[in-house]
Amino acid sequence: MRQELVSRQLEEQISGRFPVGRRLRVLDVGMARGTQALRLARAGHGVTGLESDPEMLAAARAELADEPEGIRERVRFVEGDGVDTGVHFKPGAFDVVLCHGVLMRVRERDALLAGLARMLAPGGLLSLLVRNGDAVALRPGQAGDWRGALAAFDQLSRTDEEGLAVRADRLADLTRTLAGIAAPLHAWYGVRVFTDGAPDDAQAPAGAELDRLLAAEERAGRTDPYRSAAALLHLCGVRG
Repeated sequence: MRQELVSRQLEEQISGRFPVGRRLRVLDVGMARGTQALRLARAGHGVTGLESDPEMLAAARAELADEPEGIRERVRFVEGDGVDTGVHFKPGAFDVVLCHGVLMRVRERDALLAGLARMLAPGGLLSLLVRNGDAVALRPGQAGDWRGALAAFDQLSRTDEEGLAVRADRLADLTRTLAGIAAPLHAWYGVRVFTDGAPDDAQAPAGAELDRLLAAEERAGRTDPYRSAAALLHLCGVRG
């Protein structure tokens, strides 16, 4: 659900910013299994995936191995951390930089974002997917966890199921940060407005019901006030 919604939103931003048919230079920072990287490669773009986790990197390479040769030759993977983009790449080397699900686990958020902005060519697109700090009380509240809901109002950090610290970010804070690194916010969406409270093992519906679910989520993700209550925020900044 998350990947499909973000892919649709990203496609909208790319098609509205770059000429049709242009092959873009894309950097996917913290690409995990490479879902978005492969989608963009299938669309004809040249993609570099940066990932620090060897297991995730191996999984992405296995996924890539199943693709046709024409797609494989448009993708390269680099083992490395998002804070070290300046070590691996030259400033202005990319038209699009993705950083999805990474900021929540990074201590020096602003330093990472400044480094990502430097990777963008003028007019380039920075795509961020973050936990929504303005809606962190919703999930425990909807589950009847009142202690957790009350604590969430004043606490943007929590410990996840694996014992790792996870942080949420507020839209207003990130808007200021993006303006400060010369990649001001151009558009933003909510992701998982209606489905965040579903059990972790819940199965997505099939056929027409899935289409209706995606349509509802997609519309809510771009409509006020619903998008402000989404579990995740997809922010798109443009390099000045």
